[in-house]
Amino acid sequence: MAVASKKIPAPDLVTVKTALLSVSDKSGIVEFASALAARGIRLLSTGGTHKALSDAGLDVTDVSAVTGFPEIMDGRVKTLHPNVHGGLLAIRDDEEHQAAMQAHGISAIDLAVINLYPFEDVRAKGGDYPTTVENIDIGGPAMIRAAAKNHAYVTVITDPADYDEVREAIEAGNGAVPYSLRQTLAARAYARTAAYDAAISGWFAESLKLENPRHMTLGGTLRQEMRYGENPHQSAAFYVTGDRRPGVANAVQHQGKQLSYNNINDTDAAFELVAEFPADVAPACAIIKHANPCGVARADTLIEAYRRALACDSQSAFGGIVALNRTLDGETASEIVKLFTEVIIAPDADEAAKEIIAAKKNLRLLTTGGLPDPRARGVNFKTVAGGFLVQSRDTAMIDEIELNVVTERAPTDRELEDMKMAFAIAKHVKSNAIVYVKDGQTAGIGAGQMSRIDSARIAGIKAEEAAKAAGWPEPMTRGSAVASEAFFPFADGLLSAVAAGATAVIQPGGSIRDQEVIDAANANGVAMVFTGVRTFRH
Repeated sequence: MAVASKKIPAPDLVTVKTALLSVSDKSGIVEFASALAARGIRLLSTGGTHKALSDAGLDVTDVSAVTGFPEIMDGRVKTLHPNVHGGLLAIRDDEEHQAAMQAHGISAIDLAVINLYPFEDVRAKGGDYPTTVENIDIGGPAMIRAAAKNHAYVTVITDPADYDEVREAIEAGNGAVPYSLRQTLAARAYARTAAYDAAISGWFAESLKLENPRHMTLGGTLRQEMRYGENPHQSAAFYVTGDRRPGVANAVQHQGKQLSYNNINDTDAAFELVAEFPADVAPACAIIKHANPCGVARADTLIEAYRRALACDSQSAFGGIVALNRTLDGETASEIVKLFTEVIIAPDADEAAKEIIAAKKNLRLLTTGGLPDPRARGVNFKTVAGGFLVQSRDTAMIDEIELNVVTERAPTDRELEDMKMAFAIAKHVKSNAIVYVKDGQTAGIGAGQMSRIDSARIAGIKAEEAAKAAGWPEPMTRGSAVASEAFFPFADGLLSAVAAGATAVIQPGGSIRDQEVIDAANANGVAMVFTGVRTFRH
């Protein structure tokens, strides 16, 4: 049953007379507390915060003097007391509340400065189970929520970034904070505790391998507000979850203007794709445009991998994203900057590369410190009207899949290697996806079509255009291996690939017309393997 409102209007200005400070992140707390003390505001504090303020020479009262009870159980119990929560929750203009405060010796707390145990950091650093549990804050969220609920009278701060704003408001208000700011800070406070609880519940689900918990929440911290979203009429912002997976969210941006919504989306797609190819095996490059690859290649050197990836579709690569699986060197950087590129992302970059890229003021260079693990568990979210869909990350790896040769001819060793590479790339192409690979580089890519045969045709056309642009005698699809990320529903898609020159095919199989497709492959001397694994990406 809902609790009835007292319907007492909130005052516009509330003078801060007593402040409670209890913070895990102590950056800026001494300076902020000093500003409060200079205005004659009484300071209450706990544990390490009390020590930091006392050591700075500030007159600060320990909360235990207010509660009449010492901190116990290694600090687990210190602020969970009526003298604290009554001081935060009391409605100042309510006679019954005032009477209760007087009867029980409860003093009002006008400002609560609280930030939480570093649960997210401990989790991200891989803390063991007991350590992670110990960093679940109890008293902090309880005080934040109490102060935020009573924002009609109480100012709550949960982030050091808000210190200056509140200090300036107190100065401007002669010791008082306006209601509009108290409301804003309360909203920030509830968002903070929601994100904190989301991190905790997410950790439990991960630890206990609960794939579909009864309740699921997603929390994040604002990284940047953007000029616009996917299109100029859409607003957008970038939030980070605290997941330490190497990628755009945790990268260092060395130069260039702020990343846009589309930049971030495409850069993530590019780096996740290039991570399919381990750096210790061979240098690799992926070029992405509009979240789809327009060229991917492996080679003996990074510059050659870039050149081979670019050759697949140099026209589409204009204004694209370049992802590398190894440290960017000066020679490769010199080659990349010849074509307009939005973003380069790599595990690292040497000084020569940074110097070359510095001459291109709008080119963003991101370094991540490593590659994401394509086998690592994780989840993807997609919003729908009234809810959201959640699924596990696609961790299908071709080397972990049993391949079933279904044709009279088995693939050669070279065809098999190209098949495997095509499979890994097709996993990152929007469905329906067709990917041709020859000798470790993409020869043609067909993406996002409503029918699979159209994707096969488009990929063949792209290959012919690439051959003309490069002056090759024939398109690279001649003698290539082709991957389809889902089964061919009819033989026509396979025949289109054969017409483009493919000699080997990798696909999941599973169509009611599989035999028709197999017969067509045999009739054309094509080797084909089934994976039994579909890798749609919408």
